[in-house]
Amino acid sequence: METSLYLPVKRFLERLGLEVKGEICGCDIVALDKGEPAAVVIGELKMSFTLELVLQAVDRTAVCDEVWLAVKASKRGRGREADPKVKKLCRLLGFGLLAVFDNGVVEAIVEPVEWKPRPNNKRRSRIVSEHRRRRGDPAVGGSTKRPIMTAYRQQALACAAAMMEAPQRPRDLKSNMPDAAKILRNNVYGWFVRADRGLYGLTEEGRAALIGWHEHVQMHAAE
Repeated sequence: METSLYLPVKRFLERLGLEVKGEICGCDIVALDKGEPAAVVIGELKMSFTLELVLQAVDRTAVCDEVWLAVKASKRGRGREADPKVKKLCRLLGFGLLAVFDNGVVEAIVEPVEWKPRPNNKRRSRIVSEHRRRRGDPAVGGSTKRPIMTAYRQQALACAAAMMEAPQRPRDLKSNMPDAAKILRNNVYGWFVRADRGLYGLTEEGRAALIGWHEHVQMHAAE
């Protein structure tokens, strides 16, 4: 029960110089400092990290200066409180996160400080590049049961389609498929085979891919 977390968290907050009381106006824990006006710290208790816990904490932000989320520590450290994405979420929202062990020990996993993620310009550029290189909008958002139709796959299919009748050289494909040389050389999907020096043809896997992705091949040809 959440009540088993109360005393360990109460003692943790008291060591920070706060006066702690439970169940005040719907909040599991309310702690005040000795200042005037008093700084208000609210704690919410759950046996595991859940969306409900986060939503409760978001609701509390309008009436306090600091929010701590406290959850029961999972065995072997495999619970959601140890998930890097959970830690990142708490940092982004400015919430503290505590793990309470069976022996009463409380571990502060995330401090409740304002945080802004460091920009990842390399990842951002990759997203922008993929968006701009794709032809049309070939992948339905939320798809999980089929490989994503990336810009790379689109070009690989276009290369394969150009080889349906006869082998081709990368320089002959480059005008429409800028990455043709790299695609044929790396042969990520196993669709291509070197027929001669600088000349590539289709494997059986490549011909099967043209059939399996026929709607995208037709779309590409119509553009």
